[in-house]
Amino acid sequence: MPSPSVRIAAFADLHYTSQQKASLVPIVIAMAEAADILLICGDLTHHGLAEEAGELAQDLSGIRAPILAVLGNHDCHSDQQEEIKRVLKNSPIHLLDGDVVELRGIGFAGVKGFASGFGRRVLEPWGESVVKQFVREAVEESLKLESALARLRNEPRIALLHYSPIAETVEGEPLEIHAFLGSSRLEEPLNRFQVTAAFHGHAHHGKAEGKTSTGVPVYNVSLPLLRQQNGDASPFRVIEVPISAPTT
Repeated sequence: MPSPSVRIAAFADLHYTSQQKASLVPIVIAMAEAADILLICGDLTHHGLAEEAGELAQDLSGIRAPILAVLGNHDCHSDQQEEIKRVLKNSPIHLLDGDVVELRGIGFAGVKGFASGFGRRVLEPWGESVVKQFVREAVEESLKLESALARLRNEPRIALLHYSPIAETVEGEPLEIHAFLGSSRLEEPLNRFQVTAAFHGHAHHGKAEGKTSTGVPVYNVSLPLLRQQNGDASPFRVIEVPISAPTT
């Protein structure tokens, strides 16, 4: 008898405004038909307005599948992150910001993440205070991810991010902006806790998939990228995750 599995569908970079409703809602409906759990990996809103988040939540109120999400850089643009969190608190969208949730035998951890570059070229906290502050943000997001993954009891574990944890999935973007699309500091927690898969967005012209140094699959699920790759019919990524016990 085959092992039971759970289908997970993910996309990112909705950049929602009221004008986007007609094109975005059908995608989420199709995701709910294709999967058991839905993930939105940041940039739920375009201008980072609580009003946009509220309209998105209302538009998705008919979706019955669980929806997990993290914030993206666009969601921070108007400095209304806390208002957005409050708006989404009692909505169909379960926002993760260093939080965890366990669904159908799978543990999920989510953070926005941040920039600072990759590998030997990762930015270090040296020089001006503003540079140190920039790097501190990247370190704090990495620590937040590590703490969240450590709290998960379930295996498999899935990580939701907005910024990329590896350089491979930002390839295709201009080299000059690679350091602003993610950080290797996010990779180490994925490897340490043997995450089953990680999803991110932000890199609209990157690669759709890659792996960490220990082989953890990383999926770039930016909507513009998946539209280019898959067409409007299915601009989202679906994976099946085997679980050790039947779902309830």
